[in-house]
Amino acid sequence: MSNSFIVVMGVSGCGKTTVASELASRLEKGAYLEGDSFHPPENKAKMGAGIPLEDSDRWPWFDALIAEAKTKLAEGETPVLACSALKQAHRDYLFEDFPTYRLIHLEGSFELIKARMDARDHEYMTSDLLRSQFAALEVPEADENLLTLSIEQSPDELVTAAIAWLESNS
Repeated sequence: MSNSFIVVMGVSGCGKTTVASELASRLEKGAYLEGDSFHPPENKAKMGAGIPLEDSDRWPWFDALIAEAKTKLAEGETPVLACSALKQAHRDYLFEDFPTYRLIHLEGSFELIKARMDARDHEYMTSDLLRSQFAALEVPEADENLLTLSIEQSPDELVTAAIAWLESNS
C-alpha cells in the first residue's frame, strides 16, 4: 500500500471526495488530494456554465495532479486522489509514471447520483452535467489494480472495504 498512488474515481456526485478524504485519514501517512481544487479558474467557469470539459481542458489539470502525487510520494506519503478519471486514456495518463497504483471505482445509477447531487450545494458541478459524465464514462476493466464498489453502501462501508482490499494487495 505504501508507495502507491491511489485514485478514487467515478462520475460527479458518486462520493469520491467523502471516500477519498476518509480513506486518506485512515491510512498511515495518507495524503488527501481533491482533484477539483487543482482545476484552473477557466475550467471551473466552463463547468459552472454547464459546459462539459474537453480533453484539451483536462491535460494541464492532470499534469498538476500528477506533479502533486509525485511530491507526496517523495515525501513518504500515500497520495489519495479524488478525481473523475472517466476515460481509460485519462487513467492511463494519470498512472503512466507510477509503477504502483490502485484505482477505486465508485459506481451507482444515474437516478441515485442525480438525487444526491440535487440535494447538495457544489461550487460549480450541478446535476445538469451528470448526463455528460455518464456519457463520457468508460468503465474500467477488471484487473489487480482495480476495486469497484457500489455507492449503495455507506461511506464507512466503502472505506472499510477499500482498506481491506489495499491491505490484501500490498
